[in-house]
Amino acid sequence: MTLIRKLKYSLMMLSVVLLSGTIGFHVLEGWSLFDALYATVSTISTVGYGDYAPATATGRFFAMLLIVFGVGTMLYTAGLYAETMFEGRMRLILGRGKLERTIAKLHNHYIICGCGRIGRLICRELAEAKAPFVVVDNNPEVLQKIEEDGFIYYKGDATDDKTLIGAGIKRAKGIVCVLSTDAENLYVILTAKELNPDLYVLSRSEDEASESRLLRAGADRVMSPYALGGMRMAMAILRPAMLDFIEITARRQNLELQMEELSIGEHAAIIGKSLETAAIRDRFGVIVIAVKKDSGQMIFNPRASYVIEIGDKLIVMGEGKGVAGLAEVCLGS
Repeated sequence: MTLIRKLKYSLMMLSVVLLSGTIGFHVLEGWSLFDALYATVSTISTVGYGDYAPATATGRFFAMLLIVFGVGTMLYTAGLYAETMFEGRMRLILGRGKLERTIAKLHNHYIICGCGRIGRLICRELAEAKAPFVVVDNNPEVLQKIEEDGFIYYKGDATDDKTLIGAGIKRAKGIVCVLSTDAENLYVILTAKELNPDLYVLSRSEDEASESRLLRAGADRVMSPYALGGMRMAMAILRPAMLDFIEITARRQNLELQMEELSIGEHAAIIGKSLETAAIRDRFGVIVIAVKKDSGQMIFNPRASYVIEIGDKLIVMGEGKGVAGLAEVCLGS
């Protein structure tokens, strides 16, 4: 039984003792309900002012029973309450120190500003992909859910410079702004870019008018959940087979077919080779759908003669094992 549950039961027992004592003294001694309650509290707290004392033998016997059971219940409840307060405080202190040490060790991680419905979904996807991230929020209820999910978090206001620094923004790879208003997201983008100009910034947009402002502020990409949701629902009506295909390839838990983005590292053995020479399809059973260059240019359905370069991002599709094998080659491991 947990400490909190024990405390709840002890409080229920204490309430029963108080109620029983009040009714007992009221019936046996004829005292008013308030006086009977006062005498009960004085008895079980061992204060005993002496201004109220049972006059009848039955009342004295009842008082003895109340002392035996009531005082023990009172002391037990007080002890549990003190233990709960001490344990909670110690957990808060130790837990905060542990989180700060964990965050201090993170490099090339992502910072999620705001953990509402969208933020929580992003956290689950990042956790499933085993990508390091820190959640920044200051809502106690949200923080409790984050802690239950086992995510690393930093308590504070995301619009505050000190909070972002505490979350390791100077060592971070990217930041996701999914706060409740566009104004808050805009402020976070400006602050984040000032602290780390090389940071990749993804922001949520509530309305179309704010999208251009967020981009001008330094966001690398702005996305509207409502626009994406509307497009997806329209696709479900107009092109249901295409939507099924996208959902199948996007699910990471589906090992039969995956679509993935693979970056070409400096030591990758396939640098300088054409797609035909690298034999990606023959070796791994993976199809290269597109290539994104460092400049941002996207090459769709590249020819077999395309030469792979450092910094290229290959958009590939294939079975899970094949994609994983190609990922190791792209990283140069």
